[in-house]
Amino acid sequence: MTSPRGLARLEDVSSFDAIIDVRSPAEYAEDHIPGAINCPVLDDEERARIGTLFVQSSPFEARKLGAALVAENIARHLRAHFQDKPRTWRPLIYCWRGGQRSGAFTLVMRQIGWDACQLIGGYKPYRNFVLSTIAELPAELRWRVVCGPTGSGKTALLAALAARGEQVLDLEELACHRGSVLGAIPGRPQPSQKAFETAIAERLLAFEPERPIYVEAESRKIGRLQVPESLIQVIRSSTCVVIEASLDARIAFLLRDYAHLGDDKATLLDCLASLAALHSRETLARWQVLVVEGRIKELLGELLSRHYDPLYAKSQKYNFARLAQARTLKLAKLDPDSLDDAAERLLAYPD
Repeated sequence: MTSPRGLARLEDVSSFDAIIDVRSPAEYAEDHIPGAINCPVLDDEERARIGTLFVQSSPFEARKLGAALVAENIARHLRAHFQDKPRTWRPLIYCWRGGQRSGAFTLVMRQIGWDACQLIGGYKPYRNFVLSTIAELPAELRWRVVCGPTGSGKTALLAALAARGEQVLDLEELACHRGSVLGAIPGRPQPSQKAFETAIAERLLAFEPERPIYVEAESRKIGRLQVPESLIQVIRSSTCVVIEASLDARIAFLLRDYAHLGDDKATLLDCLASLAALHSRETLARWQVLVVEGRIKELLGELLSRHYDPLYAKSQKYNFARLAQARTLKLAKLDPDSLDDAAERLLAYPD
């Protein structure tokens, strides 16, 4: 159905055939409406150039140059991306606040004959929707929190639960980080804070409220990203289950899960350097020697017993209100078969 004024509200997003983000590549990379493609009417350099001209010289001159650049870029996108679209195709177009950038693109597309619509308010109302979803929805859902010290296979257990069709919120997957000082994932940079929050909101909206959601007992930060406070508070007040495994089993698990550590000694040394405020120079020097000599198994054993486990014991005691009532999953091994069995046992527990 044709939109009389070419305007659409956020709640109408799903009715369109495509979502086009016309902001600059840097704005799009920071965050965008899921599924949107980026067709910038001004690239990063052009946007900065127009802004400088507007402030330092003349708003009129800035608008003249901006209009020329916008027209050139719209023409380029039309030739490259939309020549095959039928008359009935309906795109939704947005910029930061539903202003001139998306207005110009929408006008051209409507003149061609498509029922293109401009998102009222642009990206800004979507961002507000994400924030309100994260603030309100976690408290309405049923959470089951998987606890356990570093290397106990919590994330792997979540994966085993997800493979069985259970609802899982894997915050480390969304954050592209394993959560510890050694948790950076090679080749996978972390998203922006806004993109992380958008991913969380999208997952929350997909959950069925009547079914439990399994989540790991995370700290407030995963790498450089902050877990939203409303979500942290709900997780820390929810029902817990604890994985219990021996130190040897955890070391063996980490040697498999963090196999890349031995291949990048420089990065590993940098990670250890970040612990300078928590451990003595002598301790750090010994750990550095273990890295240089490739004695990763020995290093992991010391890191677990002298760094991670004390921090875990202190954090869990004070932060998880229902930990004392938690069921315990005792695992002799943390291999895939054992974690698969643990998932079955967990699901067999009465609700």
